[in-house]
Amino acid sequence: MNTSPTRSGASKKQAASVEFRNVTKRYGGVTAVDSVSFTIEPGKLVTLLGPSGCGKTTTLRMIAGLEMASEGQILIGGRDVTNLSAADRDVSMVFQSYALFPHMSVLENVAYGPSVQGASRKDAEAMAMEKLGLVGLKGLERRAPSELSGGQQQRVAVARALVLEPQVLLFDEPLSNLDAKLRRRVREDIRELQQSLNLTVAYVTHDQEEALAVSDRIIVMSNARIAQSGTPRELYEEPADLFVADFIGDANILGGTITGIEGASAQVKIDTLSLSLPHRGAAPGAVKLAVRPDAILLNETPQPSAIAGHIRKASYLGTQIEYDVETAIGNLFVVQYGRTQPIEIGKAVGVTFETQRGVAIVPGA
Repeated sequence: MNTSPTRSGASKKQAASVEFRNVTKRYGGVTAVDSVSFTIEPGKLVTLLGPSGCGKTTTLRMIAGLEMASEGQILIGGRDVTNLSAADRDVSMVFQSYALFPHMSVLENVAYGPSVQGASRKDAEAMAMEKLGLVGLKGLERRAPSELSGGQQQRVAVARALVLEPQVLLFDEPLSNLDAKLRRRVREDIRELQQSLNLTVAYVTHDQEEALAVSDRIIVMSNARIAQSGTPRELYEEPADLFVADFIGDANILGGTITGIEGASAQVKIDTLSLSLPHRGAAPGAVKLAVRPDAILLNETPQPSAIAGHIRKASYLGTQIEYDVETAIGNLFVVQYGRTQPIEIGKAVGVTFETQRGVAIVPGA
């Protein structure tokens, strides 16, 4: 998508910011993106996260220039690109399908962009070899894409996007075609590459674990709008609403009552438990709490203040044990780490919460 080739050994381009100002995209009577505003700072990886149909991929395609905004303004590196075509934006995109040319070698795939933009074959191949080295594929340049694993094909796609040294690199569900173990390895590779090269990256996924693992910041989208934007920790520990609480990691949504507020803290009553939590703007009265599965503690010996429950289901998953616990406040999904034997089904337990993390009042719920 770049307009001028960068010769191997030339000075690298500076990472650029991406800014959306009240951007809307309509398809006839359907609004796919509704007055969205955000900024991606230079050299940061920001993930657009949300369920299918929320507007995240349309937003990414508007950064690339593959879709044009119906309203609003898009800036890259401070330059207004709202009405520019994809060819006139200094942006490269890694697609979900990789989109490699099957009849070309790895080297030819990566060198294709610079060649089209006027670089000599020698320069284009030198640029391609440099980027193949960066993504760990040196020595495989003569192979066909069909001779590579899924993870290696993904790296070729990344090298082909990097070879043009774009101001902004875009990823559209880049790991969806890989198995679970390979997804983890490739996402680590992408993050390491992004940080070492100081790349500005917009990354689209529907996988919240993937988003938490790679992002400097996450923009959660729902129904064509931004539901919340923040660091992975902020979104996980301080969800803005019930949608974000439930979408970013598993959460038990429970009812409670604020009985008093002192400073930044609220005293919250939930069945037999009394908790002290940041009030997050909530007033005394009924509230909703987001409680993470690993913030729920199960005690096999009776405790007077604990919520009474019993084990309905237990699943051993190697690194963790998952439980369905029936209590007076509803069925709870609980995760225990570092335990080799599950609590037996039917056993009575006392439920308490680890309030230092994983328990939050949900504002406005």
